[in-house]
Amino acid sequence: MAKVRRNAIFTRMSGTISPDHYVRTTRDGRTIISLKPDFSNRQFSEAQLGNQSRIQQAAAYAKVASRENPIYAMKAKGTPKNAYNMALADWMKPPVIHSIERLAGRIRVQARDNVLVAKVTVTLMDDQERILEGGEAKQVYEAIWEYVPRSTGRIVVEVWDLPGNRTQAEA
Repeated sequence: MAKVRRNAIFTRMSGTISPDHYVRTTRDGRTIISLKPDFSNRQFSEAQLGNQSRIQQAAAYAKVASRENPIYAMKAKGTPKNAYNMALADWMKPPVIHSIERLAGRIRVQARDNVLVAKVTVTLMDDQERILEGGEAKQVYEAIWEYVPRSTGRIVVEVWDLPGNRTQAEA
């Protein structure tokens, strides 16, 4: 793959330039010349077919979400990505729970996502796996969420992002 910079011939050029080569221009103005891929004898494995299905689902989500959720356009601003790319990446990557701490009278959860953590729930359970209490944590800072419990027990935290990806952790 060749990247062309400051060339009057290839500026804003795109398409096929020979039977084996094509040119494309990226959104940020870079011109890229590369070989056409040959998929004539390709046989996909089950894992590859599963991944293709996952990409199709992500693309369907991103097509709608990039138009309806302005946060994706805000996150893409100033980068070579667009709102669709950001929505696609958000669908593909679930949120991450970094820590769960029991502090004086509250439970603090640190969770992040590549776009936005939409919701954090905390559930307290006893030794027999019965739910003692639960509810939504309140966001107190960018990646910090807190929940004020009325009882003690094993803590189960669930974190969701905008596409609905869910991550669970226990403490």
